[in-house]
Amino acid sequence: MMTNTTMTSRLAMASQIAAQAAELALGFFNRRDTIEVSSKRTQDFVSEADVAVEQFIRRQLAEHFPYDAIIGEELGGVLTDAPCWVIDPIDGTSNFLRGSPLWGVSLGLVENKKPVAGIVALPVLNDLFAAESGKGIFLNGKPFRRDDRFGDVQIVSLGDSSDDKLDEASAFYRGLRAADWSVHCYRCTTIGMVFAAKGIIDGHLQRRTTLWDIAGGAVLCQEAGLHTLVKFAKTPDGTDNYRHMSVAAGTPNLMSDIAPLWPDYDPR
Repeated sequence: MMTNTTMTSRLAMASQIAAQAAELALGFFNRRDTIEVSSKRTQDFVSEADVAVEQFIRRQLAEHFPYDAIIGEELGGVLTDAPCWVIDPIDGTSNFLRGSPLWGVSLGLVENKKPVAGIVALPVLNDLFAAESGKGIFLNGKPFRRDDRFGDVQIVSLGDSSDDKLDEASAFYRGLRAADWSVHCYRCTTIGMVFAAKGIIDGHLQRRTTLWDIAGGAVLCQEAGLHTLVKFAKTPDGTDNYRHMSVAAGTPNLMSDIAPLWPDYDPR
């Protein structure tokens, strides 16, 4: 779906910020045994690294995009229809702390509550993906097309959450396996969405997630040519709840197979 050979100035600057943040995060990763870790809840860790990386990105965004709002996983923010940068400083913190390479720094731009630009850095893998709606994907600054070979090898990434209802989650998993899908769980939404955009897997499905987990990766999947559906849950007063969302991104074959398994799925 690539239509541009050069990035816009906005995407180039945001990519530079993400690259610098990735360097900072990688420094923490390489000395993670010294990080003080506190637990917000089971399997949901916040560390000194998360806060430091988010604060760095916020400072850079405030300098280069002073009129845009900001939301971050660690320091919060307010979502309106105005342009808003959405930060996940280290997505896959559990992987990060255990020494896995499967974690990333995610930065997305949301306008009218829809992701319109996304940058994801995978520091250990030395990859930086960037995309804007309708303008294609760049990998490490060069135009990129999704690898769509070997589509008969059916692999899907399934995101999980501590809020999942286990009976529903296990039924969804069984349905995918019964439809001959090999199911991976990376414990990192960003990795699932980047691997889908890259063509390593056919798609990423997550019934419960947050805006900061998907704001960067959703545009990558969209620009890779995958059907990408992002939905907000509603708060009691009817407003969009960016802390409770769902995402489905995948090939037509995958989307067809999940339709009977996911009652809320609506491809329109």
